[in-house]
Amino acid sequence: MITMLGSRRRCCDRVTRRETLRAGALALGGGMHLPGLLRAEEAMRPTPSKPGKAKSVIVLYLLGGAATQDMVDMKPDAPSEVRGEFKPVPSNVPGMDVCEHLPGMARWMHRAAVVRSVNHKAGCHNPLPSYTGFEQPLPDIVSTRAFYPPSMGSVCEYLKEDGGLLPSYMYLPCYLGWGQAIRRPGPYAGFLGNKYDALYTECTPYIDKDAPRELPGQPQVCRGVPRLPDGVQGNGVTLDRFSSRRSLLQQFDDQVRLAEASPGLDAYDRHRRRAYELLTSTKVKAAFNLDSEDPKLIDRYGRSLFGNSTLIARRLVEAGVRFVNVTWDIFWDRFQIQYDGWDTHTRNFSIMRDYNLPYFDRAYSALLGDLESRGLLDETLVVVMSEMGRTPKINANGGRDHWTYCYSHVFAGAGIRGGTIHGASDSQAAYVKDNPVSTGDVCATIYRCLGIDPALTVPDRTNRPMPIANGGQPIEAILA
Repeated sequence: MITMLGSRRRCCDRVTRRETLRAGALALGGGMHLPGLLRAEEAMRPTPSKPGKAKSVIVLYLLGGAATQDMVDMKPDAPSEVRGEFKPVPSNVPGMDVCEHLPGMARWMHRAAVVRSVNHKAGCHNPLPSYTGFEQPLPDIVSTRAFYPPSMGSVCEYLKEDGGLLPSYMYLPCYLGWGQAIRRPGPYAGFLGNKYDALYTECTPYIDKDAPRELPGQPQVCRGVPRLPDGVQGNGVTLDRFSSRRSLLQQFDDQVRLAEASPGLDAYDRHRRRAYELLTSTKVKAAFNLDSEDPKLIDRYGRSLFGNSTLIARRLVEAGVRFVNVTWDIFWDRFQIQYDGWDTHTRNFSIMRDYNLPYFDRAYSALLGDLESRGLLDETLVVVMSEMGRTPKINANGGRDHWTYCYSHVFAGAGIRGGTIHGASDSQAAYVKDNPVSTGDVCATIYRCLGIDPALTVPDRTNRPMPIANGGQPIEAILA
């Protein structure tokens, strides 16, 4: 049986999910929650400025704030309490050294650009700047607001020109903060309306049965595979029965619309059709079926939840999804797994050496190799980012604390001038020394690669034109 998930809270058009069910979502044997997630008013769509080199983008989001000075901006000549335990090693591009625990990444620096001067002052663990370029402190970082600016992926969904029902924006393996029982701001459509939110997958993370119980500072391999919500019809619900129920629903909804001329219900019909399309789409469902994938390739991605999500991201791009986000998330509050993520206040170097860096490196290098072998790297932009960085000085617990004043992002693939370093941090990776880059600049660069004018405006809830990159400018030095 297909079930309806979610709460009784009202949507933006003040129609509750319970009322939605009464209006017609009882079809498909119990309804579905995708229409409720996608509902919003239709809006005018501006057009991008010119074709971009990237047809798609995959964002690898390292939640918690990755210590990029221990990855791609190492300071071997700094004092020991700053430089840490890791050593830099040469990559395949002279002068672009990386951490010794990133051998896979080292082989791909000829296709990558490292931006070492990203910074913002919008507060720690605030993902909104990363996704929107909006650099203002928020009232809290454990919830989102309808008046926040839209994320890059939501703008891609908003600008979709083909009118198709399949998503332009997908977010794996779960919505941001789900594992901590919160909803972090950033990757949402904000004032554009939740119709343009991502299609979020679901997951059930776990560790190996014979693995010791995870403790803070001692992570275990987080296993799992993301799945589509309601992506499999229930027992006994054949496609014929599924279609019959949909036909019956259409008849019912026709009568509802005659009785109630509600914009919410009018919009609901489109989202119900989109949800039906997702449930029956061969392309989307096939992307999540790793049983059809070469086991050796799955091994290369690492067989972790992050690795499997990254592999599925490649499959989604191949299926035509334009913006895919894969987050290395934290699941401590729900499953007592991944207490630290990349928020390494304690034991930074053992966590990075024994777990984070090896599993990230496998997924990242496998992704770039996989994209290249399929002829997709020249049309797919891959971006590695976090919401912040870590302090230059190592604390008394062997960790690094929160730091937003200077950190790095890595861009690779379509539209990027490989073998490039842009910006510089000071001798201790503490503050920007040269060519500061805002999060708005990062967003503008991604938009440029996708062929979307960063100066483009979209209407807010009062119909005021708002720039999608919040004043950011493309980082021309890293663009091919």
